[in-house]
Amino acid sequence: MSKIIGIDLGTTNSCVAVLEGKEADVIT
Repeated sequence: MSKIIGIDLGTTNSCVAVLEGKEADVIT
C-alpha cells in the first residue's frame, strides 16, 4: 500500500497529513 503525504506550510501554522489506505492522520 502506498502512502500519500500532504504538507501545508502556512505563514503562522503548518500542517502535515498522511493518508495510508483508508486511514488519514493529520499532524499539526
